[in-house]
Amino acid sequence: MIERRRTPRKQSVELERVARRGLSQLGWERVAIAVLLVFISLVIARASWQLPLLRDAENALYDVRAANFAPGVDTDKRVVLVVYTADTNRATGQISPVDRTILARALQQIDTMGSRGVGIDILFDSPQDDDPLLQSSLHAMKTPTFLAFADARTNKSAITYEQERDLRAYIAAARSKTVQPASILLETDSDGVARRWPHQYQGLPTLLSVALTQNTADADRRFATFTGPIRYRVPLSSDRPVFDKIPIDLLADPATAPLVADTIRGRYVLIGGDFSDFDQFDTPFTRTGDPVTGATRTIGVEIHASMLAQLLDHAIPRTFPGWAKWAAAAVVVACGAGTALIMSNGAVVGLAVLLQFTVFLSLPFLLERWGVDTLGLASMGWIVGWLLAFTATSGAMRVIGAKQREFAQGALGKYLPRSVASEILRNPDRLSLHGEKREIFCVFSDLEGFTKLSHAIAPEMVAQLLNSYLDRLSAIVLEHGGTLDKFVGDAVVAFWGAPISYPDDGTRAIRAAWAMHEAGEEFRRSAPEGVPPIGKTRVGVHFGPAIVGNFGGEGRIQYTALGDAMNTASRLEAANKALDTSVLVSREAMERSGLDWFRPMGRVTLRGRSTPVDVFETVPSTEPVGRAAVAELVLAHDAGDITLVKRLTDKLAAMGQDPALGNLLERLQQTHKGESYVLG
Repeated sequence: MIERRRTPRKQSVELERVARRGLSQLGWERVAIAVLLVFISLVIARASWQLPLLRDAENALYDVRAANFAPGVDTDKRVVLVVYTADTNRATGQISPVDRTILARALQQIDTMGSRGVGIDILFDSPQDDDPLLQSSLHAMKTPTFLAFADARTNKSAITYEQERDLRAYIAAARSKTVQPASILLETDSDGVARRWPHQYQGLPTLLSVALTQNTADADRRFATFTGPIRYRVPLSSDRPVFDKIPIDLLADPATAPLVADTIRGRYVLIGGDFSDFDQFDTPFTRTGDPVTGATRTIGVEIHASMLAQLLDHAIPRTFPGWAKWAAAAVVVACGAGTALIMSNGAVVGLAVLLQFTVFLSLPFLLERWGVDTLGLASMGWIVGWLLAFTATSGAMRVIGAKQREFAQGALGKYLPRSVASEILRNPDRLSLHGEKREIFCVFSDLEGFTKLSHAIAPEMVAQLLNSYLDRLSAIVLEHGGTLDKFVGDAVVAFWGAPISYPDDGTRAIRAAWAMHEAGEEFRRSAPEGVPPIGKTRVGVHFGPAIVGNFGGEGRIQYTALGDAMNTASRLEAANKALDTSVLVSREAMERSGLDWFRPMGRVTLRGRSTPVDVFETVPSTEPVGRAAVAELVLAHDAGDITLVKRLTDKLAAMGQDPALGNLLERLQQTHKGESYVLG
């Protein structure tokens, strides 16, 4: 056979046709909503850092990344902190503002020790009695010194307008060639965490860390406008801090100052407060704690020290350009929409979702580990954007699927069973004209005497009764998961096990057969007045091999079953009349049904066949004791035990007989030792 392959051009035309059909099935309103949702998902995947709730989640994930991948370092020999402590305040008797006399004396000592520069993270925003002493020390400084500056415009929480006025006056009085103001602004995100370098606002002096290095070989002009992440570091051990801290008392005392001279010499000195309840900031370590020291908050002067060390290391991380973040967001949204389009089982979709979510969550961690700036790179936004794109696309696909099912039920449903139509929607290749050998449960029903009845009533009434009857029985077949093969007059042909087979096909087939008989009895009782008595519904069930598939031709196809199994079910249905039964089942079907509804009706040779068949009547309402007695009788007959057959026959006769049982007893008397009874 020559296989015809579709050319790329034909494939493109086919895809275009499918796309147009899908859009028309959606309708422009649903298309507009789906497009809007996909656009929103793109915005979320790109701009989650600017959106409420998502911003908090992104902040938390960044903090985990920054804390876990913070570089471990030995004590930095370039920067040293000189700090006021609670002990200093108790000794001086001044808490706020801190004692300036001790600062003046410390500066005098530092100036003789050869430090590279001094940054003072203390606001002189209120006049004090010892101001002349401090200003005198500042005027005498040969070491570049930078005084803290803040204004109420950019830092309302730190200073008022009146304090700013006093601060400006103090700096003006202390200013010299070596003493200049520097901004100590630290900006926090919406959750109060200091994660990034502050902006250089117009009107503010240079940021402290930049000012300390701007006229030195350490200068790095990029940090003048840098607003990326602050690089926080962790100590290698708890007894080797990232920055040495010297109590200011030690430096202010001429007797003890020489002891720390080597720690001051050649370093940048930052002076500030180290108090438990003042000038403390949340950092990325706040949520997790410093992995070495366990500290959760950081003093302001130490944050400035971290920024200064980052500048000295020229450690500006690699960044993603804006277009790359949009591209990543587009890929995420495409993944969400593409996953919704996967026509596969739940396990495959679940695995795809798991893999994608793993990438979305782990990629920012890997990038952080590789030194890339992930502050502003979406992570939770990717997941939410993916989910929204997936939901929008899957919703559209459900609508298209519903339209297709309607089409199948309307168009294909005119020719094919509903179960087959649904299977064709899932797998269009099923529509090809071919057959396959399957083992199926075949059910064949017939309404006794309906042909004769149809001659006795008006044609309109015949159509009304037949349609009502077939509707009832076909509904039962479909309710029990069967494939409705065809109607042959008043006969209904159905099977279980194709196109899809299930472990409980036998159970459902037998239950459907009995329900069809019961529906037939109800149909008889509900016949309109004037209609002659209607016969009972008889059903035959058999399990065996058959050829199932689409047969007919390109213009008219029918999904049906062909073969001996179907013929046997038909013969079993006809045998009901001769055996006075209603639902007759072969041994092959009975043994695979999983039910105990049956009593044996002996071995018979069906009309037109030569091979005997062990048949069983479906009697779910009969007591198990009665069914067991009949089974024992048939076994005794098979064994040729005439005495036992006689005794069991008498026992059953005493228990009461129905027509089918009486028929069995009569047939057993006419045969010997399991001999088959030939139906005429």
